[in-house]
Amino acid sequence: MFRHVILWQLKDELSQEEKEKVKIGVKQGLEGLKGKIPGLLDIHVYTDGAASSNADMMLDSAFADEDSLKKYAVHPEHVRVADSQVRPYMKNRVCMDFEAL
Repeated sequence: MFRHVILWQLKDELSQEEKEKVKIGVKQGLEGLKGKIPGLLDIHVYTDGAASSNADMMLDSAFADEDSLKKYAVHPEHVRVADSQVRPYMKNRVCMDFEAL
């Protein structure tokens, strides 16, 4: 299994209300990809971090293998969600991909 984990920080200029709407949209959009992309085994978006967190959101996803992750990255459904609901609202992204043993 191959894991894909992302931490995001939302743009500072977004109001708290806008941030909450973005979080809902990102969660629904990305979690809605399950079952639509071959090799995507599991996907969760976490939006309620503790006060000690310095990230606003986290994606935790699992793939059959590294090749499945590469195909997910360019899959039209993923690109549509990322371009419309994720990328426009993020100021920072940190990613770690790894083989889960």
